[in-house]
This record gives sequence, C-alpha cells and structure tokens, in this order.
Amino acid sequence: MAGADVVVIAEGQTEEQFIKQVVAPALRPLAIYLKPRLLPTSKVAKGGAVSFDRLKHHARNTLRESPSTILSTFLDLQGLRTDFPDFEKARNIVDVHAHVACLEGALHRTIVEAVDCRPERFLPHIQPFEFEGLLFSDVAALCAVEPEWGRFQGKLEKMRAAFESPEHINGSYDTKPSKRLEDTLSPKYDKTRHGPDAARKITLAVMERECAHFRAWMEKLRRLAGNDSEVRRLG
Repeated sequence: MAGADVVVIAEGQTEEQFIKQVVAPALRPLAIYLKPRLLPTSKVAKGGAVSFDRLKHHARNTLRESPSTILSTFLDLQGLRTDFPDFEKARNIVDVHAHVACLEGALHRTIVEAVDCRPERFLPHIQPFEFEGLLFSDVAALCAVEPEWGRFQGKLEKMRAAFESPEHINGSYDTKPSKRLEDTLSPKYDKTRHGPDAARKITLAVMERECAHFRAWMEKLRRLAGNDSEVRRLG
C-alpha cells in the first residue's frame, strides 16, 4: 500500500489535538494521512467517553465511505465503558499490556464482523491508562511547558519512578495520570491547552521509547506506507 488515509476516532478534544498537532505531521512524509474525529455524544456535544454501540455505528459509516479508508481509534483505558467486547474478561487480566491487547482483539473481531470489512482496515488502539500517561515519558520536558512548573519536577519524577513505565501509572480515578497532574501542578494542568504542547516538547521518539503499547500502534501506522523493511522512525 503506497500511503493511506486513516480516520482516527479520538476519545476527546485533547486526544484529537494530539493526533492533529503531533502524530499526523510525523506520518505525513510517509504519505499516511491521519484525520482525527470526535464522535457525537449528545445532540450538542462531541467527545468524552465513547459507548461501544456509538463506536460501532460510526465505524460502519466510516469504513463504508471509501474502500480504501482505514479506521483506527485512540481511546483511554481509564473510564472505558463496560459495554465494550470482552470487558469483563479483560478486567481479570492484571498485566496492563495484556489487558488492552485482550480488549483491542475483541474490539477488532467485533467491528470487522459487524462491518464485514477486510481485517487490515481496522487498527484499534486503547491507550493505557490515558493520554496523560504519555506525558510522564519525560517529566523535565513536561515541566518546561509552564515556567512555574519546574518546582514540581521532583515530585512528578518520584511518581514516575514508582511505576514500571508511564503506561502503568494509575491506581484509581483519583490517581490516574491526568488527576496527578491536576493535583500537583500550579498553574493547574489544563488538558486541552497543556496536553498537546507538552507532547510536542517531549517528542514522539521519547514517548515511543518509554511506552511500549503506544510504540506498537505507531509502528502499525508506519507500516501502512508499504515499506516494512525500512520503516522510518519520525518525530
């Protein structure tokens, strides 16, 4: 395949802007064109927690737009709706990467069967535990986003050091990565304003080095360029 058009269903505005501002520009030289989309969650709102039925409906419509369109997702594991396929089965898997692999595998099978499309046209991605986990890949770069954040670097470094990788940082709603940032940083961390800016400073290369599941998704996207033997690592 010489390049590809990829629609990415994003969890919310922060993830949408991360894809638009950071991921998409890095893949464009490979002729891989990412187009993030937010799903309507009500008559007047878009983004936020995505139900499986809503995702399936929009996946069907998107994959029928063109036979060459590829669909992916960027959903947070934190707060994932319980109606997703194999949710209960995955809940019993302790290892976070095996947990999301179970969910992604079930999601892939279910969507491909429901839409009756080629399996390679759907590349689901569920980020453990949420987008903000990626920002712990380089705490120093994160703290450079706001001049006053430097005084909190040591505290955030200790949080990062307590976990195997940034993708393992969680515990509960009150200890998820975004809540840790909101409770620690002053001026307060704002997802849509600070998130994409921090990701640019950290760089994709560093996030991929530190976050295995995110790296695997990026590698799947790069392979769409049809040059598996010489996949370029951009960003």
